[in-house]
Amino acid sequence: MRHARAFGIAGLAALVVGAVAFAQSTVLPLPDAPAVETAELDTNAVAELAKAHAGDPQKGAQLAGACAACHGLDGNAEIDPTIYPRIAGQSERYVARQLALFKSGERLSPLMQPFALPLSAQDMRDLGAHFAQQTSGAGIADDAVVETGPHEGQKFYEIGQTLFRSGAADRGIPACMACHGPAGAGNPGPAYPHVGGQQAWYSSARLYAYREGQTIEADTHLFNVMASVAKSLTDEEIEALASYMQGLHARPDPTMLAAIEAQAAAMPTPATPPQDQPVPATDETADEALDAAPVAPDAR
Repeated sequence: MRHARAFGIAGLAALVVGAVAFAQSTVLPLPDAPAVETAELDTNAVAELAKAHAGDPQKGAQLAGACAACHGLDGNAEIDPTIYPRIAGQSERYVARQLALFKSGERLSPLMQPFALPLSAQDMRDLGAHFAQQTSGAGIADDAVVETGPHEGQKFYEIGQTLFRSGAADRGIPACMACHGPAGAGNPGPAYPHVGGQQAWYSSARLYAYREGQTIEADTHLFNVMASVAKSLTDEEIEALASYMQGLHARPDPTMLAAIEAQAAAMPTPATPPQDQPVPATDETADEALDAAPVAPDAR
């Protein structure tokens, strides 16, 4: 009887364990997640700019708070210049057009599109007006000496300097300054961008895209201007040109020059040794001993 009871208890325990195991292995469906809301690309974003009026920099300054996390409050991207380009000093129309291209999907950027999508055409003009009033900083050009190749012996930035100032007539390359200005400040009329002081990595990336003809813009007339210029540039020329533009900046205005001169004048003058310092007296006995000492013969 005791054996029968033991077998009964063991069977009951096995049944309980099996029920628990079944319960743990049963997959219960999760409730449906809410649908992800997506914003549609506005394919008319660029065309809408023609309906906007001139930008208001004060309204743009209010909108620019969203830009500050990456590009900085003044658009100089000092937070991380290895990731974000400078937009300070960029023309109103150029900034507005690039934002419209991001919004329409004609210029791809996972970082920029979420910020551009909610902007109206007037918002874009206002933001452009704000950043156009900011002063662009500048970086440093690479002055390392080129050791090999056709530019051997030149400083690296000098390769880009020649192209920027003079172009290369034998290859049909015009001087960059003809459109972008001698200091790279751009031209707000046809919306040629400000390139002086721009991060070298960004300028080179854009030049490579122009050279390779990589664009999905619907209206390519502006892209084609740069594509025709960049098509014969070598990698070395692109990198050198980008380096030169990174260090390019406008000359200081008279007020800044006066401040620089005043700061230099306030610096302490370095100590200089007197010209007619007397020679200290020597021991006459020591001098006589030196004169009487035998002179060693020359080594042969």
